[in-house]
Amino acid sequence: MIYSPHLKCGANFENQNTLIVNFLTMMNISRNINTLSALMVLTCLGNFQDIVLAEVKNPPQIAVKQELAQKNTQSHPVFKPILSHLKAKTKIKIFLPQYVIESDGEFPLYAIIETSTKNKYEILLGFSPDCSGGTACRLGLITGEAITNTTPKLTGKPVSLAKNITAYFTDFRCGANCSDATLTWRQQGVQYTIGLKAGNINSLIKMAKSVIAI
Repeated sequence: MIYSPHLKCGANFENQNTLIVNFLTMMNISRNINTLSALMVLTCLGNFQDIVLAEVKNPPQIAVKQELAQKNTQSHPVFKPILSHLKAKTKIKIFLPQYVIESDGEFPLYAIIETSTKNKYEILLGFSPDCSGGTACRLGLITGEAITNTTPKLTGKPVSLAKNITAYFTDFRCGANCSDATLTWRQQGVQYTIGLKAGNINSLIKMAKSVIAI
């Protein structure tokens, strides 16, 4: 009778494999094998195969990376209600930020489409769903428009956003109402602008650097 008390299904896989090979060698030598021991070998091999297949099908590191990648390719949630309409109407590449200033404040923020054509989109950010113009509910504006021969030359303070991309900052002015401070840049034949009512350059740069194509 051949019996190996060291053969356990919970053992280290490398050591277990060696024990199994040795055990099977001994089985080839002797015909008097214990049936229970043979069943134990098959059970351990089956468990080992299940564990390996589970690791291949569900590698934890890859799953985490996929989840992070998905999060990193989504614009800020405030734009979600308008995305389908925007994509259907606009043919130019749409850039929207992942970061929006004051979006986690006391009052809810809304993205409102003011213009959506083949070559242009204009989105107002406001603190009410029917916000418009330069009223107190306005936070700012996000626009994209195809560049043509009549598109004015960019002016303002140059700001580097990324490699080979320079934006231009224009400060706000106040009268009866305060205008938007804006950051404008050109990319792949389209002019993009982010504006914040009475905003500052640092907030605009942070929003502009977080934009992604949708």
